[in-house]
Amino acid sequence: MAESHEAGEPFVSVYHIDKRFHTEVERTDRVLEIAEAFGLGLDDKEFVVFDNQPIEIEQGDVVYVTGESGSGKSTVLRELVGKMEADGLKVADIDKVELLDKPLIDQIGADTGEALNLLSIAGLNDAYLFIRKPKELSDGQRYRFRLAKIIESAAKVWVADEFLAVLDRTTAKVIAFNLQKVARRVGATVLVATTHTDMVADLAPNLYIEKRYREKIHIVRSQEGYKTLETTQ
Repeated sequence: MAESHEAGEPFVSVYHIDKRFHTEVERTDRVLEIAEAFGLGLDDKEFVVFDNQPIEIEQGDVVYVTGESGSGKSTVLRELVGKMEADGLKVADIDKVELLDKPLIDQIGADTGEALNLLSIAGLNDAYLFIRKPKELSDGQRYRFRLAKIIESAAKVWVADEFLAVLDRTTAKVIAFNLQKVARRVGATVLVATTHTDMVADLAPNLYIEKRYREKIHIVRSQEGYKTLETTQ
């Protein structure tokens, strides 16, 4: 469970992330032969990924987790999501939204009016798109539709691992900007993880987390939205 406190508004939670892995080498004849030939140690080891790291998140924050592959970005997301769900928050994974093989207008909203409103909030305003199926949309348009579905779900937390990794960088930056704009409008917390650092200005995160190797981590908080990497160097 997270430590929570209120300093007026908004609501703040402090999540403590502690994650470590134990490794051991099976000592077969060939393993022992290799160890002796190359001078390898076979001692069991503990790898610390997070050493009881506190992460403070306000409801409505945009959280940008970045770092090299294998540094522990996805672990940050999984741990935060697990703790948030344990606290009773509804969490939705943007990349796991189910898309049906029927027109957009028929798979969102309780009625046509609500459907049009949700699609408009997500940036889908062209009438011809309303009657198209997801498979007929561009990658960017499909992502906006997933966003509309997430808004409809009323989830308090939106999460995306490998955020927009499959899209071209120009499209990714546009969608990142639209995503944070909509999330801030509805008061949702956004958690994204990516190796890319080119979307910082577009997401303008309140919390920027750079996960380095082992237990090293660099965290910057900015209430106005963190828009530059200069202070992280």
